[in-house]
Amino acid sequence: MNRIALYHLETLLWIARLGTFSAAAERLNTTQPSVSARIRELESHVGVKLFQREGRRMMLTIRGRQLAQQCEPLWNDLKTMLLSPEEFSKASGIVRLGCGEIAAALWLPAFVAELKRSMPRVTLEIDIDLTINLRQKLEAGLLDIAFVVGPVDTPTLLASKVATIDMLWMTSSEPKASPAARRSRADQSQAKQAEQQVWCLSRPSHLYQVMVESLRNAGLNSRSINTCNHVRALIDIIASGAGIGIIPEPMARDRIGRGELVPVSPALTAAPIEFFVIMGRAIEEPVIQEIFKRAKKIASPKKKTIERPKKKAA
Repeated sequence: MNRIALYHLETLLWIARLGTFSAAAERLNTTQPSVSARIRELESHVGVKLFQREGRRMMLTIRGRQLAQQCEPLWNDLKTMLLSPEEFSKASGIVRLGCGEIAAALWLPAFVAELKRSMPRVTLEIDIDLTINLRQKLEAGLLDIAFVVGPVDTPTLLASKVATIDMLWMTSSEPKASPAARRSRADQSQAKQAEQQVWCLSRPSHLYQVMVESLRNAGLNSRSINTCNHVRALIDIIASGAGIGIIPEPMARDRIGRGELVPVSPALTAAPIEFFVIMGRAIEEPVIQEIFKRAKKIASPKKKTIERPKKKAA
């Protein structure tokens, strides 16, 4: 009879982490029958049942959970020993990275490019989604690391702030208008703002809550709000003259520089949003830990001073 191989233990650990044979098969880039065969071989070696069927699911037995718990630190120590920090270029496998649209537009491309240069054999699976969905996927074991909007106060997650982004209330300006005319258009009274069409990223995004709070603080009506679930499309809509909206300053920087977007009255302000990189606190995979460590070094995009309309003297 063959000895227990490392892939037997790796398969057991991924089933324990992800909860199903099919998820483990996808993670290990193999088939579900192959995963089932590995578990049968492992059960034959240890002489006990490691899984039992409950309904349509295969669940770890008490002995199975015990073996997984005992193997986890040994497996991680072995991988760490074989993969020193200088040898991450030899690392391989699949890392599932979640990211919101704003983070994806601002720093994800450069971060991914750097990872691929230093870890060319690691395959990245990138999932762009709302923060609330990304956190659920990470806690369910469907993601390894994610960039999300904070705050993050979940005990099971390890989080580190990576960036702070200014949010601005903007409106469109005639592309051919003079700078003075653009400032005049932006210097609207509060009554005029109340009549404007308001645009925002769709709920349940964090940006939607920031927008509602901003309107409430300015004493404006937030009952009629137009929404769009795509940030770049939202910026295009506002720039076309469809109304006013709250948008991330770095993503609109070029349009602001060309004078296509201008700030609305200073009566409307929005708090900046903070971005965090998160991972499961129990994850001890060396490659995932190294990627998390590198993600913590991401810096906020350089801010540009935006000329805001001044409040008129009473």
